[in-house]
Amino acid sequence: MPQQVNDSYLSQLLKKYQHQDLTKRDVLNAIHHYKNLIPKIDRFVFNDGTTKDLMCLTGTIPVPFKGNTYNIPVKIWLLDTHPVNSPMCYVTPTSDMKIKVSRNVDQNGRIYLPYLHEWNPNSSDLIGLIQVMIIVFGETPPVYSKPKVQETSTGYPPYPPAASGYMPMPGVVSNPTYPPYPTAANAGPRPSFPMPLSSESSQYRPQATGYPPYPAYPPASNYPVYSTPSTVGYSSYPPVGSQPSMGYPSYPPSTVPAVTQQNASGQANTGTISEEHIRASLLSAVEDKLKKRLREVIAQTQAEIQVLKKTQDDLNNGKIKLDDIISKLEQEQVELESNVRILREKNNEMKEILSKMEDQDGVEIDDAVVTTAPLYKQLLNAFAEENATEDAIYFLGEALRKNVIDLDVFLKHVRELSRKQFMLRALMQRCRQKAGLPF
Repeated sequence: MPQQVNDSYLSQLLKKYQHQDLTKRDVLNAIHHYKNLIPKIDRFVFNDGTTKDLMCLTGTIPVPFKGNTYNIPVKIWLLDTHPVNSPMCYVTPTSDMKIKVSRNVDQNGRIYLPYLHEWNPNSSDLIGLIQVMIIVFGETPPVYSKPKVQETSTGYPPYPPAASGYMPMPGVVSNPTYPPYPTAANAGPRPSFPMPLSSESSQYRPQATGYPPYPAYPPASNYPVYSTPSTVGYSSYPPVGSQPSMGYPSYPPSTVPAVTQQNASGQANTGTISEEHIRASLLSAVEDKLKKRLREVIAQTQAEIQVLKKTQDDLNNGKIKLDDIISKLEQEQVELESNVRILREKNNEMKEILSKMEDQDGVEIDDAVVTTAPLYKQLLNAFAEENATEDAIYFLGEALRKNVIDLDVFLKHVRELSRKQFMLRALMQRCRQKAGLPF
């Protein structure tokens, strides 16, 4: 596994996925915000025994609970049709943890959320899913630590330290009026929701409160339906086309021990649940359900706002770059127009000069080159004479080579021309020095 996940690594993992770009962008955003999640390819076994190699994000997510932050181990599986179909999420406890069964987590660790059931490929993403999981687990922790061997004599597992990163058992506080932890030896999973007073209150199952059961995920195409294990006791989910309830099923208040009270006339009344108690319980359950639904909507909205803000920042940066490019193009256009104007002026001047030269009969070479000062004229004449002397020496050498002249004549004329050439070069050097020209 590379130390830093990059585009090429994810592209290699997602080569069999139908929407590689969308899935890669979603995974990169998730692991950018939650560094403890690591993407990898693993084999997923469906209920009918079929297997498939799928991308999964494995690691921990930070969950605040009672003033401390705990790292909850999870695994998020992405189908090869992601983001068209919702992910499959699991809690993966370590050897010293145990799953806390609730309406959001079954005994196999499978996670059930309205966000997954209402998954929308255009508006849902992994960041929003993880934020909803953090909010839900902060209210109903999915795991608790197993009791240690040396502490079994007390019958209650202690709180794990905050540094350990594990979630404590929900519903237990230091107030002695609350029931203690149930241990793995003497109690099954204790729900974190209020239960009605009945002989079956020790079992975890939804009650007939008039609210619809938790909605199910729409099954992915070409995949076997992943059903909830029947031992958990959840009701089956309605089809995708049906309109689900606003969220969670409600539960009546927790078991209240029967007590004997005195009324105003001094007569004793038994502590049975009256219609007023049931009404208060229903109001409390509806209020809790609305609060949790509102938190999920807020978390989803915040995730969408973050994505929109990032898109806005990218658009603003692109706008700045485009403005710079446009300003440079405008400057280059101005310079180009200026150069075109100068070129046209020079072209007109050349045409005028050509027309004047065509009207003239002949051009004298000496009159064609006119200097601006006598010093420059003297320099020009010396330069021309020096070049002529150079040519004369060259042709004398050619005449000697062809035996046109003898050696004595050659040496005599070369001596005279060399002396003259030396004087001319000295004169040119003085003229250049006087005129301030390089030499």
